[in-house]
Amino acid sequence: MKPEWKRFLLDRGAELDADERVLHYGNPDLELRVVTSGDVICDLSHFGLLAAHGEDARDFLQAQLTNDLRRVDEGRSQLSAYCTPKGRMLAVFRLFLREAHFYLEMPRALVEPTLGRLRKYVLRAKVSLEDASDALVRMGLSGPNAERELGEVLGTAPPTEADGVVHADGLTVIRIPGPHPRFELHGDLEAVQRAWTRLDVRAAPVGAEPWTLLDILAGIPTVLPETVEAFVPQMANLHAVGGLSFEKGCYPGQEVVARMQYLGKLKRRMYRFHVDGDAPSEPGMDIYAPGGGTPDQSVGKVVAAAPWPDGGRELLAVVQIASAEAGGLRLGAPDGPALEPRELPYPFPAQKAG
Repeated sequence: MKPEWKRFLLDRGAELDADERVLHYGNPDLELRVVTSGDVICDLSHFGLLAAHGEDARDFLQAQLTNDLRRVDEGRSQLSAYCTPKGRMLAVFRLFLREAHFYLEMPRALVEPTLGRLRKYVLRAKVSLEDASDALVRMGLSGPNAERELGEVLGTAPPTEADGVVHADGLTVIRIPGPHPRFELHGDLEAVQRAWTRLDVRAAPVGAEPWTLLDILAGIPTVLPETVEAFVPQMANLHAVGGLSFEKGCYPGQEVVARMQYLGKLKRRMYRFHVDGDAPSEPGMDIYAPGGGTPDQSVGKVVAAAPWPDGGRELLAVVQIASAEAGGLRLGAPDGPALEPRELPYPFPAQKAG
């Protein structure tokens, strides 16, 4: 985190952990309640940025990522992923274009390993790759009145569909999915400080976990260090949220991904669940189906988890479809706490036969 931005947040009451992730602003219970119904702002420094620039940057990334970069421009961002040759996801990120630089936004812990792997394939391509996590400051805005507030501050807002982008007052503003209008703002220190100060009048600042809850409610998949190489894109519903192109051509893992799509072999997908109580529920934890034929064998893994305002936690988890449909899933052990299915906000695409 930029030292100047850190001081700015601390002056406004932010409590940070050892990794400089914002925990809360003094009242975590209230922040968790307001995030699902009110207007909130959030520091997004727990995400990092990988930047690519140079005359071959678009072609280089096009050959490496799961989505079609020909659709990305100054007015449109996209979700995408980077996979191993076996089709397992190393990272999921939002990709956007700002001042001729492509930025890949992902959890900070994944920036360096992703950067190191991508650099191996640069060869003679005219592209520069770098960790740009502190080159831009970023914040989030969400709530029923978020679009109106953004319009009053900047005089504009992205188009109504998700992934839309506008650039104003030194900021790149991206509309992202959520239960309410939701936006990311990226820019230099002064521009984001101006926006935060004006938006803070009617929007409550919240920590990183409430923002994760909004991602879960939107059904947006992520990859964290605990789940690197755990999922093929379709297992995490990446195709359902516009993060996967089946027409773009080759990239690492493309044959595996295409085979799963066209031969109808997808046996796992991502679901949303609720778990009661205070039992641990962290990314990478196993899920069990004690009523099935192999009760001691894991049938899935947690993708993401966050506290729920009324108690317990919300989860995204990749689970065997047959086990999820049978019900009776348990978290962490065959006798662990029960998982209650919750609805995702999008339909699950049908697989193509043949």
